Amino acid sequence: MLYYMHDFNHAILAPVNAFARTGTYGLTHTFSPLNYSTEGRRVKANFEMLERNTRHFFKPAFGLKTTTLPSGEECKVTEEIVQRENFCHLIHFKKEAKLAHQPKILICAPLSGHYATLLRDTVRAMLPDHDVYITDWQNARDIPLIVGEFTLDNYISYIMDFLRIIGPGTHVMAVCQPAVPVTAATALMSQNKDKCVPASLTLMGGPIDSRNNPTAVNKQAKEHPISWFRKHVITHVPYYYPGAWREVCPGFLMLSGFMSMNLERHVTAHKKFYEHLIQGDEESAASHRQFYDEFMSVLDLPAEYYLESVRVAFQDHDLPKNKMKWNGHKVDVHAIDKTPILAIEGELDDISGLGQTKAVHDITPHLPADKKQYHQQKAAGHYGIFNGSKWRNHIMPVVREFIKKHD
Repeated sequence: MLYYMHDFNHAILAPVNAFARTGTYGLTHTFSPLNYSTEGRRVKANFEMLERNTRHFFKPAFGLKTTTLPSGEECKVTEEIVQRENFCHLIHFKKEAKLAHQPKILICAPLSGHYATLLRDTVRAMLPDHDVYITDWQNARDIPLIVGEFTLDNYISYIMDFLRIIGPGTHVMAVCQPAVPVTAATALMSQNKDKCVPASLTLMGGPIDSRNNPTAVNKQAKEHPISWFRKHVITHVPYYYPGAWREVCPGFLMLSGFMSMNLERHVTAHKKFYEHLIQGDEESAASHRQFYDEFMSVLDLPAEYYLESVRVAFQDHDLPKNKMKWNGHKVDVHAIDKTPILAIEGELDDISGLGQTKAVHDITPHLPADKKQYHQQKAAGHYGIFNGSKWRNHIMPVVREFIKKHD
């Protein structure tokens, strides 16, 4: 019923959105005299705020058509799907130029409500020096029920399969949520002496051990039993979507949670956006649009995957206790003895607290100390460790040098 009410609300607001979109376009037109006065911009700002607050946001495109190589040469980039799985596509950002060796890197995007395009800035920064691949998770709402379920075990299998497709010598970067399954995949491949085990592992703001400095997110996940989550956040996909009747955790519920965590910050950001529109500060307004176009675009998570992830990472803490299992087999995280690991945390991260990612060094006792590296970024929140100026100017160079050292 929850999903139907959400969609009904969008349907009711569709005419309002069309009206606001028309008004915004008309006032933005070059030949509109209102476009050049403060009062005209104020009216336009009201139209745009109304349009954005009634819009149904869809999956954005990466839009990365070129990159500038270290030599200064501009190079065309082609986005190609290397492997299509039911719940995830493996995307390769192929450079159309003859280059010397560049380290291969698989960026594991989080499957926690947003599309992989949330890491656009991450990919953009890594492209000049690396051969970049990324996991592009699909919206569970659009995957037919006949395909079957998707569990945390399936997630780990996907990571291992993708590494074998890309080939030996692939470095891995896991941003937030994938830290646990990616570490588990690395452990399994280490146990089996797999030649495609990651050449290095970079974990960024991930809940390896959420018992360390628990955040509001961690506490909420811990204080409610799985039955509570099933009752309150799981629903069926309506009949008019390709994934009809599939059980999911809806993206719009995840978005509500994201917004409520920092409601005051989001309200302030929208107030500033309104002021920038009135002042004619198009550069600042464009920056706001770019972020929120991405932030408001969400996908549904398979229910079985979501519930299992909550249990494993936030309630039972299977990975740090070395009790995690994959398809009934023990995941021995102590088996990681050759893959260098870089743990990155943001000082102000309110999703994965300080020490949660760094804990990976504590649970890998057989990995030599010279293969463990840690970086804490001052004054950086959760999104700041993979997006924005702190990522580009301070964190990315650390990642680049770490990969170069272990390539």
